[in-house]
Amino acid sequence: MLKFYFNGSPNPTKVALFLEEAGLAFEPVKIDTRTGDQFAPDYLKINPNGKVPAIDDNGTIVFDSNAILLYLAEKTGKFLPAANVRGETLSWLMFIATGVGPYSGQAVHFKHFAPKDQNHDYAHNRYQYETDRHYKVLDAHLKGRSYMVGDSYSIVDMALWGWARMVPFKLGDDAFARYPNVKRLVDEISARPAAARAIALKDKFTFKAEMDDEARANMFKHMTTKVA
Repeated sequence: MLKFYFNGSPNPTKVALFLEEAGLAFEPVKIDTRTGDQFAPDYLKINPNGKVPAIDDNGTIVFDSNAILLYLAEKTGKFLPAANVRGETLSWLMFIATGVGPYSGQAVHFKHFAPKDQNHDYAHNRYQYETDRHYKVLDAHLKGRSYMVGDSYSIVDMALWGWARMVPFKLGDDAFARYPNVKRLVDEISARPAAARAIALKDKFTFKAEMDDEARANMFKHMTTKVA
């Protein structure tokens, strides 16, 4: 059976959405990044980068959420846009992988987790600006379209949903008002039963809730290791 290494953060949740939508049998394996599970030697054999998610599909290891979505879609033939829009599919999937995800993560970090006793105004503004810019690109693309690529719900929409449903946490409570087309798609996907199951998967396990010194040490190792 496929093993799914996960926690409740955006990248694993979008893979959970695919698994639920496709009706694939899987064994969820909790990786609590606040207690350091991602650095356990056995897990580093699965994902040398020490991040979630990852899957072990009967010996085939895949890590990075967008790679997993593409792998599973190609394997099952589900939620993959038509071959004649292959270029568009890859372009938007990589736009989310290399732009939306990383900038969103940094926007969250500097908004919520960077030490308050240091001046992070430049970094905070940069990542807020770039995250906002990416969502404006997405919103313009979705104007007049039901889905990101083609005429049907696909892995590209799932990839976007993983991060986009957290827009208020990244950019402020009123941020969705700036991206009405993104919000429409997020609301549509969030209303699907599979999305509810994907979000609730983490509730079957106990994850560390406190962002204490242990959690910060495991999640933000740069705070204790000076490189530059």
